[in-house]
Amino acid sequence: MAKIIGGLAVSHTPTIGFAVDHNKQKDSAWEPIFDSFAPMQRWLAEKKPDALIYIFNDHVTSFFFDHYSAFSLGIDHQYHVADEGGGPRDLPPIKGDAALSRHIGNSLMSDEFDMSFFMDKPLDHGMFSPLSALMPFRPEWPTRVIPLQVGVLQFPVPTARRCYKLGQALRRAVESYPEDINVAIVATGGLSHQVHGERCGFNNVEWDQQFMSLLVNDPEKLTEMTIAEYAEHSGMEGAEEIMWLVMRGALSANVEKKHQAYYLPSMTGIATLILENQAGTLPVDSMKRHQQKMASQLAGIEKLSGTYPFTQARSLEALRLNRFLHQLIKPEPRERFRKTPDAMFAEASLTPEECAMVRNREWRKLIQYGASFFLLEKLGAVTGCSNLDIYAAMRGVSLEEFMKTRNQQVTYSVAGKEEVR
Repeated sequence: MAKIIGGLAVSHTPTIGFAVDHNKQKDSAWEPIFDSFAPMQRWLAEKKPDALIYIFNDHVTSFFFDHYSAFSLGIDHQYHVADEGGGPRDLPPIKGDAALSRHIGNSLMSDEFDMSFFMDKPLDHGMFSPLSALMPFRPEWPTRVIPLQVGVLQFPVPTARRCYKLGQALRRAVESYPEDINVAIVATGGLSHQVHGERCGFNNVEWDQQFMSLLVNDPEKLTEMTIAEYAEHSGMEGAEEIMWLVMRGALSANVEKKHQAYYLPSMTGIATLILENQAGTLPVDSMKRHQQKMASQLAGIEKLSGTYPFTQARSLEALRLNRFLHQLIKPEPRERFRKTPDAMFAEASLTPEECAMVRNREWRKLIQYGASFFLLEKLGAVTGCSNLDIYAAMRGVSLEEFMKTRNQQVTYSVAGKEEVR
């Protein structure tokens, strides 16, 4: 089984990434930051975690307000650096662990956390600013990440208690993973700062120290505070401290503090913290029970012949094809597809197999490959195939034969006013 070896906490101000990119580690203003990072660098180099569960918030870069989730888990094979307005930083992408991500997502959903999931999204300084100061990245990063994005910029946001409970659920998720790997939990954000309004520039060193002490020794007390109370003590943007509670909830009740440091250079209280787990063992296999709980919702689904659940694994592997089909909701790509499909295939880097399936309308094979039916429905609308044509092809019979099995002899499509034969 997987093991949580400890938790790290660090501010994610872009100051850190800026200093890395401009080689300012020894400049007087920045040197204290990197002095506080050195014990964390040594800890990671010594422990060599197989994966980091990385808790952060996006800064309206890859996640916009028209679809904003409380908790979003990355389930991809790798994550690139986002462009935040001046071009992306010169860092290589970092590998993900899609299998571990899927397991964690399944576990959290079974514990009734209503997660959202993302693929093919670049990540901004919330991820890469501190990470680039924590470990080497040339020629590649030495570990994998499981990014967990917390929506703290558009209200309502998760409560401090909900974040702490998410951490407790994360522990069950990791410890029930069947592979023998070591995992570290990294929380980012804070500490005290406010970057908007007349209160811009607010800091509270006394609270920052008190928060870190409570986080180590009495984290439950921190769950009793409201977001407004966090904002009062740490600034509105400093309220993202609640993400540290996710990390703390994933650790044992008793932890050993290996390192703590704090520095306030300008706008944000920059803190670093290392906690090592002091987990106990049980004489019963509680993780096996949790695995059975995770598997219960789809137990027996494999007995339903001709049924292909659209799992995260299928979704990720067929993402390129499904994205190609999704663009057909727009008029211009529809017209291009009708006139020059091969050019669009090439632009989307579809494989020869994928091109053939789309070109020949191999509906059942597309489903088996990993296409979503509801994107095939859109392809049908563009190419003049009714839903009933697609259903018949799925069954491997003619439209006439399939219609005989229906109570009413009607055809329909999602094509709107566009003609469907």
